[in-house]
Amino acid sequence: MMKPVVDLMVLGILGFPALAVLALGLRAWAYRPWSERATVGIVGFAFTAAVADCALSSVWLLTADVTEVRVPLGSWFSVGHYSFDWNLIADRLSIPFAAFSAVLLGLVASFSRRYLHREPGFARFYLLLAIFGTAVELVVLAGSLDLVFLGWELVGLTSALLIAFFHERRGPVEHGLRAFLTYRLCDVGLLAAGVALHFMVGTSEVGPSTGGPWAGFVVPSTWAGATIVGLLIVWASMGKAAQLPFSGWLPRAMEGPTPSSAVFYGALSIHLGPYLLLRAESILQASGLAAGAVIAVGALTALHATFVGRTQTDIKSALAYASMTQVGLIYVEIGLGFRYLAVAHIVGHAAIRTLQILRSPSLLHDHHHLEQAMGTQLPRTGGHLERLVPNALQPWLYRVALERGGFDALLKDWIVGPALRFIGRVDRWDQAWVDYLTKPSAVRERRSRHDEVRP
Repeated sequence: MMKPVVDLMVLGILGFPALAVLALGLRAWAYRPWSERATVGIVGFAFTAAVADCALSSVWLLTADVTEVRVPLGSWFSVGHYSFDWNLIADRLSIPFAAFSAVLLGLVASFSRRYLHREPGFARFYLLLAIFGTAVELVVLAGSLDLVFLGWELVGLTSALLIAFFHERRGPVEHGLRAFLTYRLCDVGLLAAGVALHFMVGTSEVGPSTGGPWAGFVVPSTWAGATIVGLLIVWASMGKAAQLPFSGWLPRAMEGPTPSSAVFYGALSIHLGPYLLLRAESILQASGLAAGAVIAVGALTALHATFVGRTQTDIKSALAYASMTQVGLIYVEIGLGFRYLAVAHIVGHAAIRTLQILRSPSLLHDHHHLEQAMGTQLPRTGGHLERLVPNALQPWLYRVALERGGFDALLKDWIVGPALRFIGRVDRWDQAWVDYLTKPSAVRERRSRHDEVRP
């Protein structure tokens, strides 16, 4: 197979979902959306074609004994010594992620055809799904941290819009804004990491493979530089992956439709944080401090989510904390250097969590059906955790779990609350300044009206 053909296939992994966005967006802009059948067909074809391109690209990589394919698409703009280049990379890390992302997105598109039938926001959901799929493939295939940032922001925007999908209710809108603000707080780390890489090594592109299983970002020459960039990337990944202390948005994200909960927060969006760490693993390994931070964050999150998840009273929140636990364990695997184990864990967890969340509305029916088949009640799970915790600590631990570890209150009182009060104070200052500037004219207008009505 010729190299230009392979380049077109790699481009098609990103291009087909992007064409679906264009097809749906233009019709929506003209207030003439496609029919439900046509909408599902467009999105389904886009992700099916992306899966086919992933399969053909992986076959070529194996048969040609090539570790990676780089596809340069030109430069967007350049300023001085800096240029924003569109470069895609297909290797042993990006192709598996791109393939299972397209598969899960196609399955959710098919499932949502009946789940959202005659829903007023049917076309809006599929447009957001196509944008999200394009953004995920862009993050996965990006050949530089600059391009990762572009896809990263699109993922965050579409995630917030899907959480607030039922915008006629106050709760989904508030939870969508919370997720959006959490993303913005952590995305600063990704932007700063890109700037730091440009300053230290002159580029943020994915460098050539140096003996590892896949290529990674260029490592700064000093331990301090690698530590700074590594910790910034870890900070950026924690928001998308819902790691402590930024885990509070994930259970609230379940306010969106069940299909979006499955594909965004159970399968793909939450795993983009680990993907970023895997791509930057060369930097993490060059700095033991950054790798240790990954292990610590993952272990604490897994422990926290395990106990808090046991106190949840609804299935979607319980699944959210279960996802948080597994992603925490994936962080530990990445920090310890178990690369292939982490990739296998991500793919397996994404598949099973998608199935569980899609089946969550029917869980009670499945539970009763299984009990009838067995002829007895199902045994209670989690008894091993109770045996590990002393009896004297169990009431205290249960109370802490009900309060979700106090992290929500901590963020509200010390981060969100002061930020909102500062914004409110700035708004009052702005309004007072506007009133000061417009007050003389308003007084003159009232006086002129008074003179007109006076006999």
